[in-house]
Amino acid sequence: MIPLSSQDMQIMIAATIFTLGCLCVLLGAIVLVTRGYSRELKTIAAQSAKLGQKGLAQDVTSLVKSATELVGAINGLVRTASGVGITLITLGASMIVASYWVLRQIDSIPG
Repeated sequence: MIPLSSQDMQIMIAATIFTLGCLCVLLGAIVLVTRGYSRELKTIAAQSAKLGQKGLAQDVTSLVKSATELVGAINGLVRTASGVGITLITLGASMIVASYWVLRQIDSIPG
């Protein structure tokens, strides 16, 4: 077993928190870029808009109502994906700040 001092253990904890924070920020950025408004969502939105126009032309109110609900659901999906990405970035940034704080505490310990 490798003997570790308390300072060594704090450095390892800070490095782990920093690494996990960087991964969270990276993952959040990936979620924002890829899940924000993907090709599938664009296709569904375009098809529901065409469906709504067809419903208006043929005076089918239930069809228009369904298309409106579908567009609302797509909007909710986009907001949810953006919220997850922003949460991951915020969590990662706070973990990076926490690792910096742990390292500052090591520097202030005498000896």
